[in-house]
Amino acid sequence: MIVLALDTAGVDCAAAVYDSGSDSVMGEVTETIGRGHAEHLMDVVDAALAKAGIALSAVDRIVVTVGPGSFTGIRIGVAAARGFALSLDIPAIGVTTLEVMAAAMRGKNPGQSVLAAIDAKREEIYLQPFDADGRPLDEARAVTIDEARAIAGAFDGVVTGTAVARLSAAPPPERPDAFPIGVVARLGAAKPVSEKPKPLYLRGPDARPQAGYAVARL
Repeated sequence: MIVLALDTAGVDCAAAVYDSGSDSVMGEVTETIGRGHAEHLMDVVDAALAKAGIALSAVDRIVVTVGPGSFTGIRIGVAAARGFALSLDIPAIGVTTLEVMAAAMRGKNPGQSVLAAIDAKREEIYLQPFDADGRPLDEARAVTIDEARAIAGAFDGVVTGTAVARLSAAPPPERPDAFPIGVVARLGAAKPVSEKPKPLYLRGPDARPQAGYAVARL
């Protein structure tokens, strides 16, 4: 099965072509851009397909990160994934950024449980614990810093993500949360086909309409 994986949930704009039969990434492109995913994503996809040496029509499945992460970035990625899936008449699968982070950490720490924790700002942490086989031990949720510290302190395993420095004495990560596109592809290839991917938002958007300037509806 040939998989096209997309990630626009964080600072990266990334795409990868993955062959599940040989467990190999045929081509991948990751650009750390911060913002502007909508303007870059199609070029990144074209570049990944060119590296893989295949046409878009050869893809059997689309995989996309669904959050938590950047509200705008997530919407862009999910919309693109669903558009590709519709036009190619193939399934689209969503994977969460927390499970991607946990899987990447398990690759470095085999046999250990992982607590994935993203600094969500506004004194909140997005987190989710996973066992050594990658199965979630609880739902993904947004908690306060104090709640997250209590959870991390009682967790028997390793903690990963930008929230690490806020939960322990560990040094902060070298870069913002990143979701390795090869890991995204492998996770999505292994998942059963279910409902269409949709954004995973653990809280409301930071930007809110100014009620005082709302136009009355007739």
